[in-house]
Amino acid sequence: MEQERMPLFLINGFLEAGKTQFIRFTLQQDYFRTEGKTLLIVCEEGEEEIDEEILADTNTTVLYVDEMEKLTPEYLEELELLHNPERVLMEWNGMWDLSGLRLPRDWDLYQQITIIDGSTFDLYLNNMKPLVGNMVRNSEMIIMNRCDGIEDLDTYRRTLKGMNPQVQIIFEDADGEIDEISEADLPYDVNAEVIEISPEAYGIWYIDTLDKPDRYRGKTVEFTGMVLKAPEFPKNYFVPGRMAMTCCEADMTFLGFMCKARNARLLETKEWVKVRARIEYEYSPEYEGEGPMLYAESVEKTQPIEEIVQF
Repeated sequence: MEQERMPLFLINGFLEAGKTQFIRFTLQQDYFRTEGKTLLIVCEEGEEEIDEEILADTNTTVLYVDEMEKLTPEYLEELELLHNPERVLMEWNGMWDLSGLRLPRDWDLYQQITIIDGSTFDLYLNNMKPLVGNMVRNSEMIIMNRCDGIEDLDTYRRTLKGMNPQVQIIFEDADGEIDEISEADLPYDVNAEVIEISPEAYGIWYIDTLDKPDRYRGKTVEFTGMVLKAPEFPKNYFVPGRMAMTCCEADMTFLGFMCKARNARLLETKEWVKVRARIEYEYSPEYEGEGPMLYAESVEKTQPIEEIVQF
C-alpha cells in the first residue's frame, strides 16, 4: 500500500512580520478546519501569540523549537508518532537557512508562504538581501502587509518577481488587499503599435509580461537582448534576453523568453540583437502552464548593452 504523506505548510518571514496573525487567521478558516489534529511548530516567539481558545477550537497543538539543529528528521518523526497530526504548520525563523531543513521521508513541503512587513522591507532588502532572496525563491505566495502610505509598490513587485518570477504576490494595507498596478505606471506605452522597450525598462517589461498576459497578448514589442541558444532548442528558436542581478552580485540570472525566428540558425550565443516580435502565450513546462512566446518579425545584430538589469 502507498504510504500516506504528511503535508507541511511552512510560513516564512522575519520577526514581527505578521506570521502569527496569518497562522491565527488560517487556522480558523473553513478550508483548513478539516478532520484531525494540526501540529504547529513555532521556531521563534514574537509578541503575538495564538489564544488557547483558538487552539482548542481548531484541535491544534503547539510546540516551540528555538534551535534549528533540533529539527532533524528523527525528531520530526518522534513528534508525528507522539501527536498523530493530519497536517503540520511550521512558523519558520526567517534568520535560519531554509535549505538546511531536512524532513522525514514521508513528509512533503506542501506549500511555502512568506509574510513581509512592507514598512520594513527596504531595511531588510538593503541589509539582508541574500536572506530575503532565500525566502522568496521557494515561496508559492508572498503576502506583503502594512503597505499603508507606500506609493511605489510596483518597484517592490519587480524586486520580488525578479527573485521568483512564478510567485503570487498580494499587497495589503489596513483595509485589506490593494488593487493591481495600472498601465499608467509603466515607463512605455503598452497600447502603441510597437511597444518600444528601453534598456532601463527591460526588467519592468519582463516581469509585467509574465504577470499580465491580457495586457500583452498579440502586441508587438521591440527590445535589445543577448542571444542564448542550446542544442535542445527546436529549429529556428532562440532566447533573446538580459543578465539580471536578482539578489546579489553572486546571484546572476538570464531573463528572456523563447523566440521563433526564420534566421535563428544564423545567430550565435552571446551576440546582441534588436528584436521586433509579436507576443503570444502558449503552454510550456517551464511555466507550469501558459507563458510568453515571441514570434519575431525582425532580428538584427546590434551593439551590446553593458549594464545589467537590476530590480
